[in-house]
Amino acid sequence: MATSVPPALRIAGLGLRIGGATILDNVDLEVAPGSIIGVIGPNGAGKTTLFNVVSGVMRPTAGTVEMDGADITSMSVPMRARAGLGRTFQTSNYFPRLSVLENVRIAAQVSLGGNYSVLHFPRRGDEATQRARAHLTSVGLGHREHDLAGDISHGDKRKLEIAVLLATDAQLVLLDEPMAGVGSGDVSGLVNNIRTLHAEKGCTVLMVEHHIDVLMGLVDKVAVLNFGHIIAFDTPQRVMEDPVVQRAYLGTAA
Repeated sequence: MATSVPPALRIAGLGLRIGGATILDNVDLEVAPGSIIGVIGPNGAGKTTLFNVVSGVMRPTAGTVEMDGADITSMSVPMRARAGLGRTFQTSNYFPRLSVLENVRIAAQVSLGGNYSVLHFPRRGDEATQRARAHLTSVGLGHREHDLAGDISHGDKRKLEIAVLLATDAQLVLLDEPMAGVGSGDVSGLVNNIRTLHAEKGCTVLMVEHHIDVLMGLVDKVAVLNFGHIIAFDTPQRVMEDPVVQRAYLGTAA
């Protein structure tokens, strides 16, 4: 007898109130395993707050968050990471005084059952180092492995974040504006990096992104947030043709 596969992410009745302000209001969303979902909306719509709640940075005041059928609403950030949730932020998050290779090696070391120690220089051929080098090559940073992470360009820092995610056990990945501050020449490379992340790990990806043209060619569906509500969840083309979305997001209606 066939059994149904639970959604990679299920958000039900999710709400967040801070003081007298409602930031998220009765958000419902189901994301199929292995899909790539774009999250868009005007400034202040609640996109990053939604990611903060899903990743455990903030606790909701209503509703639940499930990952692969398990309720993670009350889990801490580290517990969610161990359960397979990975996240990037609007501002690049890395160890600036460690090398590019060391940043990725730490993630690989932890995923292999180790810890975050950087006290011992890794053996040249150990598995964590081999994995780190392979992931750096896959995102186009193999030639920068010895550079300090804080010294590389903003676009390369975004690529480094993808390499770190590749080195982890993350199966649900939240990318918060991965193209933010990235020059136009780096956008296509980062799109390919996201495709690599998705293909190599077989993971589910949610990404907040303001570059609509990027989403159109990358995601399976788009969720549109407006004033803390999801007002549409459909294919990119149908979402862009929706007059409600046009009014809320673009300020016009066809």
